[in-house]
Amino acid sequence: MSIFWVLFVGLIVGAFARLLMPGRGPAGLLLTSLLGVLGAATARLIGVAGGWYRTNETSGFVASVLGAMLLLWLYRGYARRRAARDARDARRT
Repeated sequence: MSIFWVLFVGLIVGAFARLLMPGRGPAGLLLTSLLGVLGAATARLIGVAGGWYRTNETSGFVASVLGAMLLLWLYRGYARRRAARDARDARRT
């Protein structure tokens, strides 16, 4: 599979994940595409570990979107904690 095809599908998956998640998320075309590609990889790893996919199978579109939503949720939690820590450190100085 071509790298361009992977990035294109990742962009579609990342865009769907951002549309389905309420609130503000990371912006940018590159980050959305990366989120989609990593979401598909995450869904595949979870699917293979759970016995839903064989080792040589790719994850489906819905599973990829769910994987991207999981990564988006984790990223938002990290960004929220980091912003709170930065604000707390700014008040100390």
